[in-house]
Amino acid sequence: MIKEDGKDGLESKRLKRRNLLKAGAAAGVAAVTGTGAGLAILAGTGAGLTADIARATDRGPRRESDDLVLVNGQIHTMDERNSVVSAVTISRGRFVHVGHGHHGGGDGATVIDLRGRTVVPGLVEGHVHVVSMGNRPGYHTPLENTTTIREVQDTIAARRAGVPAGQWITSMGGWHPNQWVDGRRRPTRAELDAAVSDRPVIIWQQFTGPAVVNSMGKAFFDAIDAGALPHPDAVKINAAADGTIAAATFTGGGPAATALYVLRVMQTFEDKKRSTLDAMNYATRVGLTSMLDEVLFPTPGPLHPFQILSNLDQYRMYDAWLELHRERRTSVRLQMNFLQNQSDPNLPELKERLRNQFQFFGDDMLMTGSIGEWAAPLSPQSVWFEAQRLVAQARWRNENSVQSLAALQQVVEGYEKVHAEFGIKGLRWMVHHVPFVTTDLLDRLHSMGCGVEMAAFRWVSAAENAASNVGAPFRTILDHANSIGMPVGIHGDGVHIAPLNPWLHIYYATTGLSSFGKQINAGQQLTREEALRLFTRGNSYFLKMEDKIGSIEPGKLADLVVLNDDYFRVRDEDIKKLRSILTVVDGEIVHDAGVLRPDHRNGDDDDRGRR
Repeated sequence: MIKEDGKDGLESKRLKRRNLLKAGAAAGVAAVTGTGAGLAILAGTGAGLTADIARATDRGPRRESDDLVLVNGQIHTMDERNSVVSAVTISRGRFVHVGHGHHGGGDGATVIDLRGRTVVPGLVEGHVHVVSMGNRPGYHTPLENTTTIREVQDTIAARRAGVPAGQWITSMGGWHPNQWVDGRRRPTRAELDAAVSDRPVIIWQQFTGPAVVNSMGKAFFDAIDAGALPHPDAVKINAAADGTIAAATFTGGGPAATALYVLRVMQTFEDKKRSTLDAMNYATRVGLTSMLDEVLFPTPGPLHPFQILSNLDQYRMYDAWLELHRERRTSVRLQMNFLQNQSDPNLPELKERLRNQFQFFGDDMLMTGSIGEWAAPLSPQSVWFEAQRLVAQARWRNENSVQSLAALQQVVEGYEKVHAEFGIKGLRWMVHHVPFVTTDLLDRLHSMGCGVEMAAFRWVSAAENAASNVGAPFRTILDHANSIGMPVGIHGDGVHIAPLNPWLHIYYATTGLSSFGKQINAGQQLTREEALRLFTRGNSYFLKMEDKIGSIEPGKLADLVVLNDDYFRVRDEDIKKLRSILTVVDGEIVHDAGVLRPDHRNGDDDDRGRR
């Protein structure tokens, strides 16, 4: 793998871009900062990996004494019987005892008294864009859990402590103004200033913006001459008086896209590694331990100002994650699907992908997946259908996103034709999103061995007067799937248009309530046990890892989450506040909130601290 600072000249090209940016904005930065040190913003020097992040994710070599014993808990295993036990023993990354009482653990094993805490399997996200989150410029700060403008301010202010002077605080995607009950609007420049005034701040809404900056960010962008930027399609950014930067379009760029372009040009490879670590650490704090990543709208090649938040180079966007995996610093499991977005009848990219890539290649912490979110856009249908044929002929797993009943009908009919020609049963083809279904279409999918991933994010952007039953029809799909033995899961589709936090989506699946507290999915609610089972055991099937993850059973990989409250007993609204106080992945503690401490160690007083 050639790094961005390697011998291929990429770093040299990047330095030239930075020099152009410096010439265009040095005066503005100096005016904001009062010193020449502000040029660090443009140079993109970054602070490297912080000590805290390094400690939290440095897994190091496994030791014989790394056994872990958890006792006195309410451990919901999600096994076939939905067993609840009080103790587990973990050795060499796997569960070796699941039951009651203290069993096993070699010399030096860590023993933790759970004191009655609720434990669940590590949550599995079957459709997400977390690698994109790892590529976010600046110090990305998730705002998806905030409910008021004040909470936004508090979150950004808290983030400032870990951000070096001159570096950007960013929050890009995952949030929506609907969630902020005091106005259902974006914060203003003055409100961002009240939170942080001595670091540039930008928050970006969903795929295209609009974005909002604080005064320091506004001064930075106002000082840039579009003609000095290293691309002829760049435009003047011109943040408004309230800090708003006008949204981009999906294909034609715009002020917000140029602002994003500037921030991405400044990123170094070390910046991307830091952002990737931040994304992993956030995932483990909310209990996610395994994810199936879907590229979205790939744009191979150099950066340019028409790219929106979801546009990344599909051939290089994984570099930081791959490097961290080599360094044994990854803390969540990742499977990477490959989306092909060409409508060219010759399908050149898809053909080369199928010729030159291996599916399911790697290890249990990082591996390739298959084709997804799609092999080609649904329109034109002739090109889309040929893409399905190619994937079936190559014997690859395949996925398609459907946003209407007509789209689902098209996909099912296309699958049936391909199945008649090549046979796809056993390849684990699937559909996802599915806001509308019929039992007939579900039966036809099942007859080909296909599964369904249900989207649970529509509460995010649903309007206050949204009609009921906006989907997914969880109850209808799950009941029918259970009756015919069809694989089914649930996904959140973070991180561009929706949160990464799975508990927010579980809240919607179990209540049907929007950000406005309105019922928008009447009659389609799941029980809490069903929703959790779908987000663990159910989703593991779609990663082709149901024999390894998704439940707490002897022999399975040791992924679990100790919650800060009892998921099965808290009020509905408090489901959204669930967090991990201790996350274990591959038998190792990857997140520790400091609530629980080892009571003793079996014959070993060596205090290794957090791993």
